[in-house]
Amino acid sequence: MFTHQIHRAARFGLNAIRVFGKPKIFCIGRNKTGTTSLAKALAEMGIAVGEQRYAELLIHDWARRDFRRLALYCLTAQAFQDVPFSWSDTFRAMDERFPRSKFILTVRDTPEQWYNSLIHFFAVIFGDGQTVTLDDLRRSTYVYPGWAYEANRLSSSTPELDPFNKDALIASYNAHNQAVMDYFANRPADLLVLNVSQPGAYDRLCEFLGKPHMGKEFPWENKTSNLRPDSA
Repeated sequence: MFTHQIHRAARFGLNAIRVFGKPKIFCIGRNKTGTTSLAKALAEMGIAVGEQRYAELLIHDWARRDFRRLALYCLTAQAFQDVPFSWSDTFRAMDERFPRSKFILTVRDTPEQWYNSLIHFFAVIFGDGQTVTLDDLRRSTYVYPGWAYEANRLSSSTPELDPFNKDALIASYNAHNQAVMDYFANRPADLLVLNVSQPGAYDRLCEFLGKPHMGKEFPWENKTSNLRPDSA
């Protein structure tokens, strides 16, 4: 364990040197909007993407809106995605701490499509293909035992006995997207709203980041069962 920690610290240090002075890229779309596919595309462009597991350990910091350790973590790479970057308010804190950053809001075709993808994903990963309950989340060992339950309760306004309430989750999805777009309304060069399933989305990303057009489409990442390529 100690050796692993040394190697991890060394890797973080090397990455920090590599990305020093480069503008940060924050992928702030909700989970299941293509964030994993986006991270894969960024890596293909040679952009250092943060080690997600460390950020996931900071969910209680996020709940207190204490972003100090998350900001330190952001020194270790150039691009970041998923929890807690996909949660409310994180984009504001990162914008304050890292001027000149770029923000990418991934979205689905409709809120209903996003919800169905989210529920299907959780059912496959945490519920053996069935409806997911709070007990399933408590038993999950992802990150650490109980993390999935804690993340759900910290980030969601759904009822305790109905953790995947459709109306509440869709309302939260819409509110997050609108808050992001309102915040950047007068800064169009800093925000890209991206649906990775649409033709030309990869080239739009390249243009936003000042990268050469590659004539590619987004890779199929983090698929579960028969989920579409943009379901990550």
